[in-house]
Amino acid sequence: MALVTAIMVSMAITPAAGTAPAAAETPPWLTVSDGFVSFTVPAGYIQNAIGDVSLLTVDGNFGPAFNWSELGLSRFGDVWTGVIGPLAPGSYYYQVTGDDTKVLKDPTNPAGITSEPMWSTFLVPGDSARLIADMPQGQGGAIETIAYRGDPADQERSALVWTPPGYDARRRDKYPVLYLRHAEGGGYRDWVELGRAKQILDNLSLQGRMRPMVVVMDDAGAPDSRKELTAVMRAARGAYNIGHEPDHQALAGSSMSGSAALRVALADPAEFAYVGSFAGLSSDVVGRVDARAINARVKLLRLYTGNVTDPAYNPTLRLMRTFDQAGVTFEFDGVNPAVGHNWKAWQENLADFAARLFRPVSDHRPSPGHLPLRHEFTPPPAGTTPTPWITKDANGDSFVTVETGPDAADAEHVTLWGNWAPDGSWLRIPLTRSGDRWRGTTGPLKPGFYHYQFIVDLVSKKDAANPTKITSEPAWSTFLVPGEAARLLADVPRGRDGAVHALTYDSSVAGQERTAYVWTPPGYDSRRAAPYPVLYLQHGSGQSYTDWVEMGRAKQILDNEFLAGKLVPMVVVMGNGNVSDFTAELLENLAPAARAAYNISHDPARQALAGLSMGGFQAFAILKSHPGEFAYIGTFSAAFLDTSGAEVAAINNGTRLLRLYSGNVTDFLYPLIKSSLPIMDALGITYEFAGFTPGPHGWDTWQKNLIDFAPRLFR
Repeated sequence: MALVTAIMVSMAITPAAGTAPAAAETPPWLTVSDGFVSFTVPAGYIQNAIGDVSLLTVDGNFGPAFNWSELGLSRFGDVWTGVIGPLAPGSYYYQVTGDDTKVLKDPTNPAGITSEPMWSTFLVPGDSARLIADMPQGQGGAIETIAYRGDPADQERSALVWTPPGYDARRRDKYPVLYLRHAEGGGYRDWVELGRAKQILDNLSLQGRMRPMVVVMDDAGAPDSRKELTAVMRAARGAYNIGHEPDHQALAGSSMSGSAALRVALADPAEFAYVGSFAGLSSDVVGRVDARAINARVKLLRLYTGNVTDPAYNPTLRLMRTFDQAGVTFEFDGVNPAVGHNWKAWQENLADFAARLFRPVSDHRPSPGHLPLRHEFTPPPAGTTPTPWITKDANGDSFVTVETGPDAADAEHVTLWGNWAPDGSWLRIPLTRSGDRWRGTTGPLKPGFYHYQFIVDLVSKKDAANPTKITSEPAWSTFLVPGEAARLLADVPRGRDGAVHALTYDSSVAGQERTAYVWTPPGYDSRRAAPYPVLYLQHGSGQSYTDWVEMGRAKQILDNEFLAGKLVPMVVVMGNGNVSDFTAELLENLAPAARAAYNISHDPARQALAGLSMGGFQAFAILKSHPGEFAYIGTFSAAFLDTSGAEVAAINNGTRLLRLYSGNVTDFLYPLIKSSLPIMDALGITYEFAGFTPGPHGWDTWQKNLIDFAPRLFR
C-alpha cells in the first residue's frame, strides 16, 4: 500500500552509495534489538547475485505459530529494507528470495544450516528462551562427531554425539542413551543447528532436571532408516560408555522420524523402554502389535503435536484412538497451542521428553497450557463460501483458513498476504496446492481486524469468495476475529449505532464533484440548538475517504466509545485528501459543505482535525498556516518537518490539544517522528506525545490512535 509521498520516503531513507561490496566488507544485513529484527540488503549485491528482481523477501519462521512465512522488503535507493517485531524469544532461521524462485544465503551471517545451505539463523533472547540459550564457556556438555558405516553399508556416514557435563568414559555404571532423529529432508546436524539440542541438554543438565545421559543424533534420512539406526547404535556403543539394555535406551524423532520411532519401538518393544514421537505424521504405525508386551516393556510412550496448523494434528488424534482400541498405554503431551510443525515445537518436545527419561516421574500430565485433542480439524469442502473460515481452538484461539478459486490452478507460487505479523505488520503465508485450488490455515490470531490478499505468481488477487471490499485497494478483503481486545472494533447492536452518510459537494480545487463520509452519533438531532462539535478525519497517501470506514473501523470505534459514555456527541467528517491544495479544499470546500448539510459548529474551539500519515502531514500544514482554526489536532504517524515560519505563540494560544502519535520501530516514519520532537521542543510548541504505539505504519496502529484521540476532544 502506498502510504506516503515520494518526498517523505526520500527523507526517511538515506541510500547507500556505490555498488555492492564484497561479502566480507558488507555490513550485517540482519540486526536484532529488543526483539525487533531489521534487514538491510544492498541492492547491488542482489543484482550481482541473482539479477534484477521486482520482489525481495526474507523467508523464515516468523509467522504465527513460528511457521514459515515471507517478509516483503521495500526498495529505497540502493537498499532493500524491512523490520519485523517484536518477535517472541526463540531461535529463527531464514533465507533471502527474489521473485519467489531466486534464493540466496545472507553472506554476512556465518550461522548456517548444513542440510539447508541457504538458511541462516539468529536468536532472540528472553526468559521464555532460556533453555535454548548458550551456557557459559566450559559449563555445558560436549558435541563430538563419530563416523560409522551406514546404509548402504559401504558408505561412511556421520553422527553427532552429546555427552553430559562431567562425562566419564570409565564410569562403572554405563550412561543411558537417547537416540534422537531429525525430520525428513534434514541431516544429522539439524538437532544441533536448528533444534539447539546442545543448549537444551546443557541447561536441563545444569539445572538438575534430567539424568546424565548420552544423546546420539544420526542421519535418519538414509534409504533404510531402521538399518541406519542399528548401524549408529553399534558405532555409539563402541565409542561411548553407554548401556544397551532397554531400560538404558530411548528413541525419539520429529515429524516422519517420530512415526518411524514408534514403528521401531512397537515392532520390538524389548529394545527401547522410552519412546517419543514429536509430531509424527503417520497414524497407521500400529498394525499388529502385542499390547501386553509393549505395556510391560515400554516405560514411556509419549506423543506430541502442535496446533491445527501442524500436519500431525489429525494423525495424532487418529493414532491415540488406535492405541486406545489396541490397548496400548501411552501419554499425550496435549496440543501445543502456540506452535505448528516446526523446530520451535520440537525444541519444547525435547525439553519435556528428556526430563522424563531413565528416572521416576510423578507428573504424567500434558505440559502446562497444552490443550486436549478431541476432534479432527477439517476445513469445509472446496468451493464453500463465503471465505475465510474462522476456527476456534479449545482455549479460544482463532485460526483462519482460506482458499483460492480454480483460476489459480496453474500457478507456481501462491501466498496469503495479511497483517498477522506482531502488532499488525504484514507477512505472506505460503499456501499449498489442493486439487485445482490453493489452501492454507494460519494462526493463532489475536482478536482484531485483518485484511489480506492472495499473491499469485507475484500478482495481487482478491479473495473472490469474500464479499468484503476495500474501495481504494480492490485486491484486499477483510475479516474480524472477535474477542475482548477487539471489542471496540466490533459492530454495536443495530439501532444503537450511529450512521454513516455520503456527502457530495462541488470542489473548486479539484474542479469536480467530490464525496466525503460523515458519521453522526446515535440520537443525532439536526435541529439541536447547540451545533455539534466536528472532527475532520483524514486518510493517508494512496487511500481515500472510504478507508477510515472500510479499513479503520471508524464507525465501530466511534459507536462503541459513544455507547460507553467516553465520547462527546460529535460529527466526524472523513474527506478525500487526494488534492493539490488540501488546505484550500478543507477550508473552502469540504468544511462549508459539511456545515451546510449538518448541524455542526464553525467555532474553532469546537473543531478538530486529525489524519494518518499524509493526512497527518496535512494537519501539520494547516496548524502552521492557520493556527487556531482547529483547537484540537491529532497526527497519526506523521512528523512536523517544515517548521519554517511557524507562529509558535499563535499555535500555542489557539490549540487546546496537539497530540502526536507514532508506530513503533516497524513504522518507517518512526525515525522522523522521533527526531521531530526535540525540534518542536526547541521552538517551544506545546504538544503531547502519546508514546510509540505498538504497531507498524498501518491500520492496527491508527485504529489504536483514533481510540485514544477521539475521547479527548471537546472536553
